[in-house]
Amino acid sequence: MTTSAVKVLVVDDEPAIRRLLRVGLSTEGYAIREAETGREAIAMVAQDRPDLVILDLGLPDMSGQELLRLWRAEALALPIVILSSRTDEAGIVAALESGADDYVTKPFGMKELAARLRVALRHKLQQQGEKPVFQTGELSVDLVKRIVRVGGREVKLSPKEYDILRILVQHAGKVLTHQYLMKQVWDASADVQYLRVYVRQLRQKIERAPDQPQYIMTETGVGYRLREAD
Repeated sequence: MTTSAVKVLVVDDEPAIRRLLRVGLSTEGYAIREAETGREAIAMVAQDRPDLVILDLGLPDMSGQELLRLWRAEALALPIVILSSRTDEAGIVAALESGADDYVTKPFGMKELAARLRVALRHKLQQQGEKPVFQTGELSVDLVKRIVRVGGREVKLSPKEYDILRILVQHAGKVLTHQYLMKQVWDASADVQYLRVYVRQLRQKIERAPDQPQYIMTETGVGYRLREAD
């Protein structure tokens, strides 16, 4: 392993999970650090800034939610992927609303987790060097000129449709909750049905098969995810 390997901090109090992640992710080229408690994780992030954190919600000294909110309050540009046995929609939404980049439930597949980590890392790079033109598949969005094209053909969007797409583009690859999108677009509490209607209209314009979308994916009960950039 080279010194340029991506550093991943695993925060989990279960030795078996830490061992599984250490073995599995090391073969994917990651340099693994481990913390059993929230306080230990705080110290490790401050001393040896990792490139990404895998965080369990059930820690012995503090909740993962508290830790997540603490790091986000410090404005750390640190991708955080939740790995938890909690599968309830409320818990998933709460973690994403608190600033998690993704949420993976236990039991999990190593290949899927590794893919989620790559998306979270690419999202961080995209934010740091945000390009004016976003491209994924046949979809391109010029964030400066506000021009949307599919297969080279310009697509006309309403202001609200464009706002939704723009926010999804800025966070491509990341799950955005219904609440987050509604707050960003309407700047007030709104019925989630409004969002669903606009997303449906948006899909009609940019997807080849709106009922089988390849760009705007639905995360059932949680929100939407835009396919990451090419």
